[in-house]
Amino acid sequence: MTDLLKKTELDEDGIDRRGFLRCMAWSGSGVVWTMAAGVPTSKLLGQTGKREGFQFVQISDSHIGFNKPANADVNGTLQLAIDKINGLPKAPDFLIHTGDLTHLAKPAEFDTLGQLLQSSKTKQVFYVPGEHDNATDDGKEYLSRFGKGTKGTGWYSFDHKGVHFVGLVNSAALEGMGKLGAEQLAWLKEDLRGRSASTPVVIFAHIPLWSVYPEWGWGTSDSEEALSYVKRFGSVTVLNGHIHQTMQKVEGNVTFHTATSTAFPQPAPGSAPSPGPMKVPAEKLRGALGIREVEVVVRPQHLAIVDSTLE
Repeated sequence: MTDLLKKTELDEDGIDRRGFLRCMAWSGSGVVWTMAAGVPTSKLLGQTGKREGFQFVQISDSHIGFNKPANADVNGTLQLAIDKINGLPKAPDFLIHTGDLTHLAKPAEFDTLGQLLQSSKTKQVFYVPGEHDNATDDGKEYLSRFGKGTKGTGWYSFDHKGVHFVGLVNSAALEGMGKLGAEQLAWLKEDLRGRSASTPVVIFAHIPLWSVYPEWGWGTSDSEEALSYVKRFGSVTVLNGHIHQTMQKVEGNVTFHTATSTAFPQPAPGSAPSPGPMKVPAEKLRGALGIREVEVVVRPQHLAIVDSTLE
């Protein structure tokens, strides 16, 4: 795989010869995605500007039920994200939650999540489970609430305005890293069979489908096979959570994005003895949960992305 995207030298006009992606921290959580001409782009919540195509919002890792020094009020930070979503000029078509809805998969935690999301003006939500949603009962509570119409441990697909969305589960059978398994891979291959190569594809799962940091289990052991099925498609976007920080990567026709958590940050890969909730000063917590504004300029037949933080 290609290296993690680094900050690059830009021309005077702010655009290098490949294009650009600009990232800005925001004191909240959630990613607004716009589908235009078959290409997904993301924007800062509340500053989306002119809308084209359609939009959806990605949130991740709400960890309802968590109550430790890293964040003693995960309900409040999720509500902050919902308030930001509700403040958009136009309601998104739907929300995608990329896993770890709860911290211990308790019924009361799922109840609280549902109550909080009732305040969202966007009522349609698509979910995939994280390992915390499978932690205590092999995902039975999650599936009883969100598994209707899904396959296996909760995978499924749907189409929306010409875009094919695929929700995968790589958190139910962890073996160090995430794992999809033979049954799900066979389903994915069949699901994509016969679809036109010009169909934009968006895949979302909890654990990254690229090897962010295998030493911490931040990757999916059999993702290579899954990604081989999308090589013929012209536009493929993969959305993940799990690592509680935003990273981007481009490999061929596939663009990978990880999202921050609405609950607590985790350390950068390799910067601590192990992953886990990272405590930051209270006044900096919202900033640590922040996402990046992503603006993509697309050249003909080429999606060019360069990461440039604005600090």
